Amino acid sequence: MVRLTINGTVREVDAEPETPLLWVIREQLGLTGTKYGCGVGQCGSCTVHIDGTAVRACTLPVSAVDAAQKIVTIEGLSPDGSHPVQKAWAALDVPQCGYCQAGMIMSAVALLQQTPKPTDADIDQGVTNICRCGTYNRVRAAVKLAAEGGETGRT
Repeated sequence: MVRLTINGTVREVDAEPETPLLWVIREQLGLTGTKYGCGVGQCGSCTVHIDGTAVRACTLPVSAVDAAQKIVTIEGLSPDGSHPVQKAWAALDVPQCGYCQAGMIMSAVALLQQTPKPTDADIDQGVTNICRCGTYNRVRAAVKLAAEGGETGRT
């Protein structure tokens, strides 16, 4: 049994130590907002926070995390989509297909925690997720909108 603190709740799961954290989150805990994309940690669809740091869950074995570390998934970011980054995403219609967006949002939140007023270069370096739809310009604009506190810019 592995003990994990996910979205503020301590959970016990029966998983082999080498099982990727992503599969525990999705398959055993039913938190399907975190997506599988590439399986090699490149695309970022599986991004979650561990103690506030953006981490690619598809390559991280569950044994590398313990109950003292706080894991946050997109479901735990806010119960109703009211996080400033989520609001900025909605205000600027960032997603097209939306598949990668949970990971993008999690990367953007981690970036803003480290760099509250990011430059374009900061955003390019901090949000390295891949979006097949090419919404990068809208992602950058939404990060800046959230940073400015104007995440409810559209009526």
